[in-house]
Amino acid sequence: MYTNSQRIFCSHVDKKSPEMAMLCFPPKSSPLFFSASSSPLLPSPSAGFRRSGVGFAVFSSHSNPRILKSTRRSRTGRLISPYDDEDNDKDVDEEEDEDESEEGEDDLSDVEDQFSDRKLSKIYSTEPNRKPGQHQVLRKGRQNRLLESAQSFRLSNGSLKVDGEIISKKIDHQYNLGRSYEMEHVDLENAKQKNSNFAKSKFQKLAEEIDFDEKWFPLIEYLSTFGLKDSHLISIYERHMPCLQINLSSAQERLEFLLSVGVKHKDIKRILMRQPQILEYTVENNLKSHVAFLVSIGVPHSRIGQIITAAPSLFSYSIEHSLKPTVRYLVEEVGIKTSDISKVVQLSPQVLVQRIDNSWTSRFSFLSKELGAPKDSIVKMVTKHPQLLHYSIEDGILPRINFLRSIGMCNSDILKVLTSLAQVLSLSLERNLKPKYLYLVNELRNEVKSLTKYPMYLSLSLEQRIRPRHRFLVSLKKAPKGPFPLSSLVPSDECFCQQWAGTSLEKYLAFRQSLQLTDFAKKYQRKV
Repeated sequence: MYTNSQRIFCSHVDKKSPEMAMLCFPPKSSPLFFSASSSPLLPSPSAGFRRSGVGFAVFSSHSNPRILKSTRRSRTGRLISPYDDEDNDKDVDEEEDEDESEEGEDDLSDVEDQFSDRKLSKIYSTEPNRKPGQHQVLRKGRQNRLLESAQSFRLSNGSLKVDGEIISKKIDHQYNLGRSYEMEHVDLENAKQKNSNFAKSKFQKLAEEIDFDEKWFPLIEYLSTFGLKDSHLISIYERHMPCLQINLSSAQERLEFLLSVGVKHKDIKRILMRQPQILEYTVENNLKSHVAFLVSIGVPHSRIGQIITAAPSLFSYSIEHSLKPTVRYLVEEVGIKTSDISKVVQLSPQVLVQRIDNSWTSRFSFLSKELGAPKDSIVKMVTKHPQLLHYSIEDGILPRINFLRSIGMCNSDILKVLTSLAQVLSLSLERNLKPKYLYLVNELRNEVKSLTKYPMYLSLSLEQRIRPRHRFLVSLKKAPKGPFPLSSLVPSDECFCQQWAGTSLEKYLAFRQSLQLTDFAKKYQRKV
């Protein structure tokens, strides 16, 4: 064994600095000490360095372990080049990896023992048969192994623990902060670019058909959450392109306000398709004031959303110059009671956004001349069914009056039916009025005059109400032999079962379902 003065010290001062090796020899007769630099790592002789023997120290910036030992061989017996190159480095690393794989994985306590004084000296030393005074150098591969193993035992505060001793690692705090900021900035830019590319790819078809600005993509992405597809957005673009130039925050504020007053999420799509300009209406100066107007005429808060969905163009009309004058006209000219205005608006919100004066004048004149209807009867029709003001006279009102005449009704009977049930004017002739009339006469054995007493018969469903109840009473043998009582068709299912059938609701519902399946099978010529 060598004495302390004869040991070989190898130190890797810094990862970026070249290696330095110190060779120590036995004491000479005259002490000599040469140093290439005043390194703070080695004390000077005056600082108490070993007096019994003097070493000869050589610090070299080009000391290379492979040049100092040119006859070095690999474990397989192959000569290793004395010069550094990537292949040789790779060979050395591979050899070290083989060592590691042969040794296997030890538990944490065994790995920590590798950093004890005994094993550190083993790592730093070479073959034990070397003569004293012969230089010894730590291989570059083993040095890297040591650093990599030590890094695996890094503490949470950035220090290293070797053989129970904590070796602090100095960290440049300002560099880390700058590096962190730089990485965050790069990540932010990458995220923005990724989102932009995703939006472009998602709306690629949209961008190809029309000249879309990239600034619109956030708004388009938001609108797509309401079910708007490319075709819908193209339609919006063609109808009113400026609405797509609204910034995202403003659009969110306005649509969220509509949702807050009762508009359903699924109806936003319908509203935007009919009135895309609504994206431009401000909450404070437009949306709130129009909602307040509806409340002022008696519309309950629970119905505000339905009115907006049915007539979104309401927000484009001035309250003072359009909406209020319309309400005034309905009260003063048409004759609708003020207390009924709320009902009329709820039944047909379009009355607020259409030219009521022209539609009222033309229909009032037609009904007066055609049926001899007095104004009070016509006002009742409009109050119960304000959609009458929107029906076409030639294609809607007149054909249905003529049908009622064709089945034997006179003008007075027709007026009674329309006054009680004005929505008859909205029913289909072929799919509704005619089949019900035939079933009334042929199956129920009733006369047409019964309709003047029970005009509601014309508004009931033939498949869901009229036929099932008639057939159910027939099956129970409780149907009268004469004309079937139309009054049995008016009450609810529960009342019908109690008052007319005298059975449970479940039995009636099962019968109705079976009847519908049978009729469906006959219609498509299939067996149940």
